Amino acid sequence: MSDITERLADEENEIKSAKLKRYARYNTVFVFLAVAFVVITVLNINSGSVGISVKEIARIIFLREGDETAYDIIWKIRLPRIVTSAILGGGLALSGFLIQVFFGNPIASPFTLGISSGSKLIVSLTMVVMIQYVDYISSFAMVAAAFFGALVCMGFVLLASRRVKQQSTLLIAGIMIGYICSAVTDFVITFAEDTDIVNLHNWSMGSFSGIDWDDVWMCFVIIFAAFVCTFLLAKPIGAYQMGEAYAQSMGVNIKRFRVLVILLSSLMAGCVTAFAGPISFVGIAVPHLAKLMLKTSKPIVVIPAVFLGGGVFCMFCDYIARTAFAPTELSISTVTAIFGSPIVIWMLLSRKR
Repeated sequence: MSDITERLADEENEIKSAKLKRYARYNTVFVFLAVAFVVITVLNINSGSVGISVKEIARIIFLREGDETAYDIIWKIRLPRIVTSAILGGGLALSGFLIQVFFGNPIASPFTLGISSGSKLIVSLTMVVMIQYVDYISSFAMVAAAFFGALVCMGFVLLASRRVKQQSTLLIAGIMIGYICSAVTDFVITFAEDTDIVNLHNWSMGSFSGIDWDDVWMCFVIIFAAFVCTFLLAKPIGAYQMGEAYAQSMGVNIKRFRVLVILLSSLMAGCVTAFAGPISFVGIAVPHLAKLMLKTSKPIVVIPAVFLGGGVFCMFCDYIARTAFAPTELSISTVTAIFGSPIVIWMLLSRKR
């Protein structure tokens, strides 16, 4: 009897030890992401074509006083860009996570399935058509157009998924949809007015530049609302990851759950495309890295880590895009592809093994 009691006590101690190690790892990951966020934020504020001392930056941000030119650079150019890259980066990574959950494929993302390209097509059409009749296009109109384009492409992918059972073939279908949308977008840009081509071309390459505080607030409201809704779906997502039959046995309404996932992922992907253009590889690489660091797929832990990691990743890539060949600025998609594609290749090789 004493041996059984000792064995049960040992097992209980092992369980407690494993739980403590798991919580310690979670805390370490979130502390690391928080520190990285602060470091990248400081680097972004302190970098640019105009040199501003750290002391002057601190006075401008916290005391709202200082040189007028430096004040405008910090508050009207650098800070809106930094905040937007953090918000949209987190939203894009979270959109990729939801799409991966929906299709059960770690390679799925808004970019690979053509969702970002669909948003890009509808937004470019909206910009070309509306500029002919009005001088200003509201941020709401841009987001609505991008959301509609994302839903249309998601609809095509869902139709393809009913007839195609292999995930690799489904990804190829999504890539082809993306190429078609990109080709039509290039056609639209070719026949647009000369004054519109520059704006369309810069936007279609992907960039966080040219963002003002009104756009920042619009991004914040949309992405934060989508993040809260996604976090509230943590338990159904965890059940869905175990299979549809298990999710139904846990009381999850599969049809309603799928609709919510489609709407949330399309809304976040469309919002990112509307303000920053199509951005590649963030939706694939960041969720995988978050799960790898946390060593778990529990949504209640992964969702905030993916959001924070996406913000850090995009802020870092934007910093590289601005400073690597200054004063020439790279497109954000170029940098995210450089850092994200090796992660995807490694994932494919790991799955093959």
